[in-house]
Amino acid sequence: MTFVFVSGNPALDLVGTVESRRHTAVDLLAAPTDLDRWVRECEGLPDQVTADTAAFASALQLREAIHQLALARIQNRRFTPAGLDIVNKAATGPVPTVELSDAGLRVSGDLRSALTHVARSGIAVLADRGACLKECGRPDCTRLYLDRSRGARRTWCGMDACGNRVKAAAYRARRQATGQGPPPR
Repeated sequence: MTFVFVSGNPALDLVGTVESRRHTAVDLLAAPTDLDRWVRECEGLPDQVTADTAAFASALQLREAIHQLALARIQNRRFTPAGLDIVNKAATGPVPTVELSDAGLRVSGDLRSALTHVARSGIAVLADRGACLKECGRPDCTRLYLDRSRGARRTWCGMDACGNRVKAAAYRARRQATGQGPPPR
């Protein structure tokens, strides 16, 4: 299982750990060790954390609250009090420690500090009315992302993950519609 970090924000990348929410959802965080690995791979979060069952449940609760709030923002609806409460409480925890050295940047802390950073990142993007928050345009993808493209014309969460699939499917459909059959291999 591979995590994809294309959302432009750690909170949105956490939401993206559930693939295809409209159809058969696939949860990439099936166990606490999956969450440990996600935190380790997510830029800007501590490089070594350990999740127990309670912390894992809190992370999943935070993920779903951020997802609900982000959808409300995209659809121009009011935020739910329950979602706000979860995200705001998670944001009150300790923050990761950041150290600079000749080797570069090192972020350290425990899982609680990582989730605090994620919650604060989510709050920052949800509070910013100028941020262009979108859902991927590929029908099977429900990943949310920040569109920072010129003119905010980005359609997919990422070219590798979804854009190439959509373009290839459109190409095959055009060839089939003109009677040319499948493309040569």
